[in-house]
Amino acid sequence: MSEQAAGTGSDWVRLVREYASSVLIALGLALAIRTAVVQAFYIPSGSMEDTLLVGDYLLANKFVYGAPVDIPLTAITLFRLPGLREPQPGDIVIFRSPVDPDRDLIKRCVAVGGQTVEVRNKELFVDGVRFPDPPRSKYTDHTVLPAAANPRDNFGPYRVPPGQFFMMGDNRDNSYDSRYWRSVPKAMIKGKAMSIYWSWASDTETPYYTGLLSAPRVALGWLAGLPGRIRFGRLGNVIW
Repeated sequence: MSEQAAGTGSDWVRLVREYASSVLIALGLALAIRTAVVQAFYIPSGSMEDTLLVGDYLLANKFVYGAPVDIPLTAITLFRLPGLREPQPGDIVIFRSPVDPDRDLIKRCVAVGGQTVEVRNKELFVDGVRFPDPPRSKYTDHTVLPAAANPRDNFGPYRVPPGQFFMMGDNRDNSYDSRYWRSVPKAMIKGKAMSIYWSWASDTETPYYTGLLSAPRVALGWLAGLPGRIRFGRLGNVIW
C-alpha cells in the first residue's frame, strides 16, 4: 500500500512538472515572437484616416526592420536584432513618440535620411518632387495656415538627418507628426504595419451605466449593438 501511494505521489509531481514546463515553453515562445517577429497594436486616433480607422486592431511586422529588444516594462532598448531592410517612403511604421517615448505612434514614412522635405500649401514635396497622396489619405480643412502660425500646411525645407525618418499621418490636417517634432531616429522604430485582424466602430448607442439597476440594460444594449459595430470588410486587410 505504501509503495502504491508513493508511486501515485511521484506521478503527480511528474505531471505538475510536465505541465509547468509546457506552460513556460509556451510563454517563452510567445515572448520571443512578440519581441522579434510580430506584435499587436490598436488605433486610438484618426491621424491615419482613412487608411486606418479608430478601432482597428493590427499586427506589426517587427522582423523586417530589426526588432528592438527592450528592458521589460520600460522604453529602454538594449539592442536591435538584424533586419531585412530600412523603412522606405510609403511604409506605414509604428514607432515610439519622440515627445513621449512611453507612447507608440503610427504614421507613414515619407522621407529618409539625406532627403529634403517641404510642405507648400498642404502639398508635400520630397527632394523637390511632389510626393503622391496615399489612396485613402484626406484633407478636412480648406484653410491654409502660414508657416509662422503652424507648420501643418507650410513647412521646411527640412533635410532629414542620416539614419532618421520623416513621418506624416494620412489625415494631413489632423495629425501631430514630424512637421511638429521633426524626424524619428531608427532606435525608436518598432515595426511595419502588416494587417488588420479586428476592427469595430465606437459604441455610440449603448445606454450609459447609472448604477447596478442599469447594468442588465447596458449589457443587453452592448450585445445587441455588437454585430453592427464590427467592420467585417476590414478584417484580414493587408495594410498599404
